[in-house]
Amino acid sequence: MTNSVKKFVAPEHVAIIMDGNGRWAKRRYLPRVFGHKQGVKTVKSIVKAADSLGIKVLTLYAFSTENWKRPQDEIDALFNLLLVFLKKEFDELNEKGVKLRILGDILKFPQNVQNEIKKVCKASSENCGLQLNIALNYGSRQEILRAYENMRKEGVENPTEEQFSSFLYTQGQPDPDLLIRTSGEMRLSNFMLWQMAYGEIYITDKFWPDFTKEDLKKAVEEYNKRDRRFGGI
Repeated sequence: MTNSVKKFVAPEHVAIIMDGNGRWAKRRYLPRVFGHKQGVKTVKSIVKAADSLGIKVLTLYAFSTENWKRPQDEIDALFNLLLVFLKKEFDELNEKGVKLRILGDILKFPQNVQNEIKKVCKASSENCGLQLNIALNYGSRQEILRAYENMRKEGVENPTEEQFSSFLYTQGQPDPDLLIRTSGEMRLSNFMLWQMAYGEIYITDKFWPDFTKEDLKKAVEEYNKRDRRFGGI
């Protein structure tokens, strides 16, 4: 008998807009920082889940160029949580072969945060497992303008799409096959506008701190039901 069930195929690249930390905390009458703390725990869980599903590249939108508008105490708390993740939580992921890359301009970050980012990226640079991208001080329009300026500096004229892509933060990586956004919001929020030209989008009402490995698998299963034609028939 012919098996009519479509074979499970993991998307090569999954991107996630991790939304809802603050609302998760508000519903529990907690300060917003508690939502961010729980969100960091979710990050570690989802990175390991993505690896086990066979996903090759995972991109997490952590801090946008617009997030500087938030209260300074919240921004400081986010930097502290990032340091904790890099100094303590990433060790286990590093042992599993996870390779870290930062997408965005980190020069506005405190020097100790910059130093730790560079240290961890270098320490994991030879790893051959899951490629983990964390978007920090990232905005897609800024990324595209940056790519254009760098092309001009190198004298590239009339670039192909492939040439232009090589000047983006994601150079050398496949575009996302699947974008997941938590908390029910239905917008890209200046995230990977070029790379998401043909990516599938999956929205869940769950806030990021409540997002589990089962939710990730459900999103991938939904992705497997999609018919990706890339403009064809």
